[in-house]
Amino acid sequence: MSKKEDILSKYRKNIQQKFDMPRLDDIEGITYPDPLVQFISMTQTVGGKVVELEPGQDINALIKELYPDAKEIASNLPEVTIATRNPDTAGSPQALNGTDVGVIRGVFGVAENACVWIPQTMVEKAVCFISENLVILLKKSEIVNNMHEAYKRISFNDYGYGTFISGPSKTADIAQVLVMGAQAARSATVILC
Repeated sequence: MSKKEDILSKYRKNIQQKFDMPRLDDIEGITYPDPLVQFISMTQTVGGKVVELEPGQDINALIKELYPDAKEIASNLPEVTIATRNPDTAGSPQALNGTDVGVIRGVFGVAENACVWIPQTMVEKAVCFISENLVILLKKSEIVNNMHEAYKRISFNDYGYGTFISGPSKTADIAQVLVMGAQAARSATVILC
């Protein structure tokens, strides 16, 4: 018997009471009186920022206001006319290196943990991760309470890829110091439309 099996057999001998696994259909996730308020609060908790686009406000002017020093802005969204790079025509992920701001669209947000579902809608999905700052456009009417509701809404397009993004990239693995932008964007801003 291997050391692993020896250890596991000792655990099994000491199990006092066994329980059946719950049926997933019987589990309901947490709900909130106002999912939008919870989403905004959680986004701030995970280090992100939420800005509401006012009626009639120009999205391009708002992005320039949020990131006045940005020189390279990548987006394939038709309303983002200030984009200097297009992830559909970049040719390679490396061509997006040096992107100051990436602007993408989220399908729905999750109040429970501030995740936003981002299906791949561009040829080079690297824009979601290589940009120094990430801007996610999201309809404020598209916020669900929890991940149980979110999983039911996930769908893929022809690319067959999607991801949840929650706030900027961060790690505290090295010397227990919080580092923003360790593996992806240093900042993440959700613009509620």
